[in-house]
Amino acid sequence: MTRRVAARPRDYVRVAGPDAEAFLQRMLSNDVATAPCRALLLTPKSRVIAPVVILRRAGDDFLLLTEPGLGDAVSSTLVRARFAAKVEIEPEEHTSVVVFGEQDGIPNPEFGEASSELLDADVEPTLSAEELEQQRIEAGTPAWGKEIDDSILPAEAGLDETHISFTKGCYPGQEPIARLRNRGKVNRRLRVLEVEGARPGDEIRVGDKVVGRVTSAAGNRALGYVRVEVPKEAELEVGTDRKTGWARTA
Repeated sequence: MTRRVAARPRDYVRVAGPDAEAFLQRMLSNDVATAPCRALLLTPKSRVIAPVVILRRAGDDFLLLTEPGLGDAVSSTLVRARFAAKVEIEPEEHTSVVVFGEQDGIPNPEFGEASSELLDADVEPTLSAEELEQQRIEAGTPAWGKEIDDSILPAEAGLDETHISFTKGCYPGQEPIARLRNRGKVNRRLRVLEVEGARPGDEIRVGDKVVGRVTSAAGNRALGYVRVEVPKEAELEVGTDRKTGWARTA
């Protein structure tokens, strides 16, 4: 059976030196000691600068995997916060592929089934970018530039369950995230919708009321932010202007 392999575009930032672990622990939202793990680099107001995967290559040598185009933002943010910390921060060049059914490598839960991300592997992709995107949408995984940007709170995208430790020490953005978890609630959450022909930007309505917008779509599935008071079993009208059709939460 042919292995299912997909290219996974990334930017890469090396953080290394005697203070690397302590520095990343106070800068990132997840517990660095659990690496490999996913985390967020946040502003003090808990807005997302970049999602990252933390890979520990040695005791004082870490590689951060982030989204294409965000390497400079990650590097510059970390450099500004370095102060007297003994760390080197620099970009690196690698390639990543996701191999489904693979157990070695970096666990990758983005696509709804067991897979691992391999760096610099000599394997050719067998899945197209479109096929991988459809699988991501069906899995309900938010993507940078679609479901995640600097206007989204991590809890709205479900990132508080996957990218954040609530038991580690302080990091930028921790207080608003903890306050929201303990005493507040978000107004909208990301949902997988079952709908044909939706397009990013389509309005999601209940009757005459706009309750959200589509962020990604492929085949008969879409992702969109929907107000939390809308029941999951509600029938939603999507794409009023183009009469896309009706949707339910998948």
